[in-house]
Amino acid sequence: MVDVTVRGAGIFGLSIAWTCARRGAKVQIVDPFGPGAGSSGGLVGALAPHVPENWNTKKAFQFESLIMAEPFWKQVEATGGVSPGYARLGRLQPIPNARGLELAQAREQTAATLWQGQANWRVRFIDQIGAWCPPSPTGYVVHDTLSARMHPRRACAALVAALAVMGVEVTAEAPDKGQVVHATGLAGLQELSKAFGKTIGNGVKGQAALLRFDAGDVPQLFADAVHIVPHADGTLAIGSTSEREYDDPTSTDAALDDVLDRAMRAVPVLHGAEVIERWAGVRPRSKSRAPMLGAHPLHKGQFIANGGFKIGFGMAPKVAEVIADLMLEGRDRIPQDFLPEASL
Repeated sequence: MVDVTVRGAGIFGLSIAWTCARRGAKVQIVDPFGPGAGSSGGLVGALAPHVPENWNTKKAFQFESLIMAEPFWKQVEATGGVSPGYARLGRLQPIPNARGLELAQAREQTAATLWQGQANWRVRFIDQIGAWCPPSPTGYVVHDTLSARMHPRRACAALVAALAVMGVEVTAEAPDKGQVVHATGLAGLQELSKAFGKTIGNGVKGQAALLRFDAGDVPQLFADAVHIVPHADGTLAIGSTSEREYDDPTSTDAALDDVLDRAMRAVPVLHGAEVIERWAGVRPRSKSRAPMLGAHPLHKGQFIANGGFKIGFGMAPKVAEVIADLMLEGRDRIPQDFLPEASL
């Protein structure tokens, strides 16, 4: 007897399966390519918030999910015995000019209200930070304590291990049974676009690299539009590009070389570190830019969870919660601008 069929074993699909299984549902996961085969098998793992201003449902949803992340991943690791590499260590961002400093100081005040005292966004002088700090033209950086790091592949492996303990496996093929949710990433968006004869969503290629560099438990950095994320296993991820046009979705090229150069300029201590992997993949982006959640536009009586794009790992705990609410209890707590209609 199966209560829930999850189609897709990326971060959304695995997280939904985990949340449903924890609530007592019998779950099957179907993915012909295996877990974390698409963009969820990347390298970077920067779980970072949007700026605390112009508050909207997307930012509020993301904030709630980032707050949920620590207990979510702690339970996953405790169940399956595999670490996702999660740690809420914050993020540092250099402030480039006087206008940026003014904005950052204003956001310091709005964060105090919008983040409800559960995290901070502070402007700090670089001499207060220590050695692990990128150069800043103004001498100041933003230090937020909401951002977290995780290793995407290890996170998927941790979910697979925890689900296996609960009797849930990923299978290449199986018929639909029970409630069905499609978390099929780019292929799902392409299916919708073809059916409706217009762009409902697309893929954005990203390139990233992994360095052999053990920075320890320090904040991630965001400098010159590059994420620099120290992982728990002694590696460091750098990324990523955002390419709307591309010929080969899995090849790396000069665009990644440029990202690496910018990272080295921002953090000179990285010079000489061995590049142990170059990676490229395509991230699913819905037309609305928000996750697409709710009733599936094509498969009557079934559901969709897609369009994680750059914030899929950060959104996953909350996405899993609201989809489980909808499928298992009939409770609809999905924001209006996350519904598929917003992209149709």
